[in-house]
Amino acid sequence: MKHRKTWMALLLCAALLLSGCAGKQEDAKEETSQKVLNFGCQMYDDGSVNTAMAISSSWNCMRYGISEALFRFDDNMNVEPWLAESYTVNDEHTQWVITLKKDIKFSDGCPLTPSSVKAYFDYLKEVGPGGSAKPQKYLEYEAEVTADDAANTVTIVTSKPYANLPGQLAYPVMAILDVEHTKDFDNGAIGTGPYMIDKFNGVGVGYDMKANPNYREKVPYDKVHILFMGDASAKTMALQSGQVDLVENITNVSDIQNFQQDANYTVDIASGVRCGFSWMNLNGVLGNKTLRQAILMGIDNDTICSSKTIGGLYTAGFSVLPSTLSYGYDKLVNPYKYDPEGAKKLLDDAGIVDSDGDGFRELDGKKIDLRYVSYENRMLNDFSNAHMQYLAEIGIACTADFGSSDDQWSKLAAGEYDLNNNNWTTVGTGDPFEYMANWTTDGTYCGYSNPEYDALYEQLKGEMDTEKRADLIRQMQQIVIDDALVIVDGYYNSSMIYSKNVGFAHIHTADYYWLTTEIVPA
Repeated sequence: MKHRKTWMALLLCAALLLSGCAGKQEDAKEETSQKVLNFGCQMYDDGSVNTAMAISSSWNCMRYGISEALFRFDDNMNVEPWLAESYTVNDEHTQWVITLKKDIKFSDGCPLTPSSVKAYFDYLKEVGPGGSAKPQKYLEYEAEVTADDAANTVTIVTSKPYANLPGQLAYPVMAILDVEHTKDFDNGAIGTGPYMIDKFNGVGVGYDMKANPNYREKVPYDKVHILFMGDASAKTMALQSGQVDLVENITNVSDIQNFQQDANYTVDIASGVRCGFSWMNLNGVLGNKTLRQAILMGIDNDTICSSKTIGGLYTAGFSVLPSTLSYGYDKLVNPYKYDPEGAKKLLDDAGIVDSDGDGFRELDGKKIDLRYVSYENRMLNDFSNAHMQYLAEIGIACTADFGSSDDQWSKLAAGEYDLNNNNWTTVGTGDPFEYMANWTTDGTYCGYSNPEYDALYEQLKGEMDTEKRADLIRQMQQIVIDDALVIVDGYYNSSMIYSKNVGFAHIHTADYYWLTTEIVPA
């Protein structure tokens, strides 16, 4: 309740200074007559909405209802037009002509035009190499973008065929902003979404949002207060106390069950396309494949996923792509099923033994003590703690390095870890093409290089046939499995939970759409 009282007090004080007591009473009356949503959510990348400088920031911008892209995904991860009206593509899949919807405006009142779309793509190209959201990740091949305002079309010509350009353009980094008039990209981005930024209240605090007066349909709420909440317990308490009306992704199983059994709340859960997994850094002690194999054999993933702590939030699995997707999961083979005694024998036979009797093994005369980086979101710390307990049983020591999501990401990018637990959307562009780049020589964060994998990825770039693409992706999954590159936590199910103050809310399969016009007052 503390945050709500704070912003109410600030509004009343401001009214008093500007208009006196009569103005204060009038403004207070106006505030109570408005439709207001209080939304509790995790903070990523210090709450920045700078789409070009960090991937998580671009997600923030779309999740907060600020930005929209030319295309979007439905709950089956099929691509559908959003700011675009339609598109055509040539037989070679190298020229895409996209027609925009008419009469769409940015929140500042400026019209969305083909030129403004091109201006945003040009902006990405200009600033992207300085940040992590490089445009070449989403327009993989060199592309020429032209705008025809008279015809209301944007034409994109690529140097190589694209199987799924609309899916690439649906990714949050590619959401269109008014770059000409946005002065503060970090906390003041101007988009076409239903809500716009009124005030950034600071890192760890949140945003005050208001309805976009130029939106093309009625916006359900006059104001939305985004309150950053660091963990699931904070979200639970805030929802129960009435401080917030809506939260995303509470990850305490017992709390979710309590909300499900309470008629005052609604729990909306989506079968997700996220995979939780821990990277293994090959630029260190985990460059030893035998050690990696033993680690996988020493962890009982099925038991962790079915435990009271995790149960129902994750589906157990052993590949980097969820079993629900159509990429051949049932044809994959797991050579590293849970077998702690087999793991111990594997290590013993390789000479990775405990020679000093302290209970932990050494490699090349040095005690193995894995630096395990993780953060408190989507049960990642719970998985990491469970992994460390299992590994201790086969004589492998770990040291926890738990911090924020920003800490996790920066240490992953810098290679400052042995194990690094995170949670990724696997088909963020409609298929796993961009995601599977994580294990290419040029795209990896773990020091991995495999010519066979790289060759399959290169084939995937130019393959247009759906069945052939699926088979290539299956082969790539099997290589990642065989080379023992990740500890798979499982496949995560996202959720939104809301009180009776909210009439309807929905969590989408693509975890990009939080504050939408679907969310309405009771």
